[in-house]
Amino acid sequence: MELPMSFNEEELWGRTLLLYNAALLEIGTKLEILNNEFKQAHQYNPIEHITSRIKSAQSIAKKMRHNGRELTVENIVKYINDIAGIRIICSFTNDIYRIADLIAKQSDITVLKVKDYIVNPKPNGYRSLHLIVEVPIFLQDEKRLMKVEVQLRTIAMEFWANLEHQLRYKKDLPPEVIAKTEAQLYECAKLSSVLDTHMQDIKDTIESHS
Repeated sequence: MELPMSFNEEELWGRTLLLYNAALLEIGTKLEILNNEFKQAHQYNPIEHITSRIKSAQSIAKKMRHNGRELTVENIVKYINDIAGIRIICSFTNDIYRIADLIAKQSDITVLKVKDYIVNPKPNGYRSLHLIVEVPIFLQDEKRLMKVEVQLRTIAMEFWANLEHQLRYKKDLPPEVIAKTEAQLYECAKLSSVLDTHMQDIKDTIESHS
């Protein structure tokens, strides 16, 4: 991933990317252990699947320009919280909060910020729970604290978000088509919320009679 930097900055950025990737591995391993432990104790997996990514150079540069910041490694690390991102897909809404609570209880993870778009959806209908966490990475001769954005969603939330993402990057659609599709997506967001609620209620009913 290349950014328009000086040679010295490029070398530093390469090392920084190593740290962000290490942070994703660290949190990914913790989540797999938690999921396996939960399965052994309750015969149930709260996590359907996990994906991770490093923000693209284009997105980083665009965000820095938008915020009026000089494009340096120091500024990128300081001002952008979602360079490293991990997405956790759960079957049920309660699982989202259960996993978020388990992450927060990890002794070496610090939760810096929480944005609950499930309780307070975005105006377009987007729902998800976002955490910015800090995780230590132990190197040969130092410890570095790295920030990672954690997104937690149900399958329905993920399905909706993927479709909305496709629309957002479709620049060649006529304005009337975009407006119509945005309205349809907003209605779908409300329906997916109702679906998540009903599915959770059914699961709770089944468990209460187990």
